[in-house]
Amino acid sequence: MSSPAVAEIDESAVKTNKVRTDHHLWGTYIILVIIAIIELFSASIQEVNDGDIFRPIVRHGGFILGGLVCMFLIQKLHYRYVYALIPLYVVFSVGLMIAVRFVGSEINGAVRAIRIAGIPVLPAEFMKLAAALGMAWILSRNQMKGARDVTTRGLVYCLLFLFFCAGLLFSQGLSNTIVVMAIGFSMMLVGGMGWKKFGIALAITIVLGGGAIGAKTVLSSEKKLTPEQEMVYTLNKERPEEIGGHGRGSTWMARVKRHFRSDKHLDKFDIDNQQEQLSYIAQAHGGLTGVGIGRSRENARLPLAFSDYIYAIIIEEMGLFVGLGILICYLWILGRSAKLTMRFKQTLPGVLVMGGAFTIVFQALFHMAIVSGVFPVSGQPLPLISKGGISVLATSLAFGVMLSCARHAARTTD
Repeated sequence: MSSPAVAEIDESAVKTNKVRTDHHLWGTYIILVIIAIIELFSASIQEVNDGDIFRPIVRHGGFILGGLVCMFLIQKLHYRYVYALIPLYVVFSVGLMIAVRFVGSEINGAVRAIRIAGIPVLPAEFMKLAAALGMAWILSRNQMKGARDVTTRGLVYCLLFLFFCAGLLFSQGLSNTIVVMAIGFSMMLVGGMGWKKFGIALAITIVLGGGAIGAKTVLSSEKKLTPEQEMVYTLNKERPEEIGGHGRGSTWMARVKRHFRSDKHLDKFDIDNQQEQLSYIAQAHGGLTGVGIGRSRENARLPLAFSDYIYAIIIEEMGLFVGLGILICYLWILGRSAKLTMRFKQTLPGVLVMGGAFTIVFQALFHMAIVSGVFPVSGQPLPLISKGGISVLATSLAFGVMLSCARHAARTTD
């Protein structure tokens, strides 16, 4: 993969390039969709209303179909057109993030959703991909000629854009902010940023990030709690000043401290730890081979079993071996993307492919780490599998970008 300015398109390579379909990416997409259809039917028992047991899966299936159509259309586009549309997509995502601050609705104590045509939209799902594609756009336009590095201007633009994206997500929760920062720094590495500039970026981020969390911890306000915040306070037994941005950093620090206590395994089951405890119970019940599809015992008790904790239900019903197989599917996406990147003649399709892969895989790894107890409790959907239509659409868009590059980019093996 060459390092010159990647915004320049090699027309001769485009004309001689074969049009192909990447069966690895298509295969993993289909596998994940099949698992989603099977497991969501079982995990959505808490969502069943008026005896209509098929309503949740039909709704999710509609979003999958819409995502499939978007992915199919995007892969038909040459990646240079996808590249040209990145600024519009970033502006669209930022616009949704700003709009949710004024007309958004609360989810678990923070304003996260906005309704469009009656459908709740979580702009954070679009913002993760926007951060990856935006970083690819910036890095592609700021390569140093004759050296594997980006310009100083490129470093500044990358940091400003990344901090802007993280700042928009910071008020909604820490987990999405961490995911975006992980995507951003990974893009810096694959985009050719030298180690010196990368170290500078990391140091600046640590200082500013620590300051932001500190400010969030001591922040206080006299704003009256909403009914939704009062409900969160009652269920989670948190102090009122820690709800919805009132010292929310204290809540994050308390969760981290509680999670890494050496005597955590001695905690009794209560309302404070019911999600993680029921998640562990579900996984232990499933064992290596699972109890069978549709035979979950915890799907009716585990809060958000259909979204934030669906991986626990998958392991309970299908076992640890299938759970590891799903992990391998996501890692396969990352590995396949890396292999494609090394074969491309230009850098642009490489950074686009890796941006899509990082968006999908990092979110999946965070979900699995939270469910399995590696990370503290937080909300993060499992791409394509968790219930939530906007997450499915955003993931399908990422797949479409990767398939467009795999289909049209010239390779050294051509």
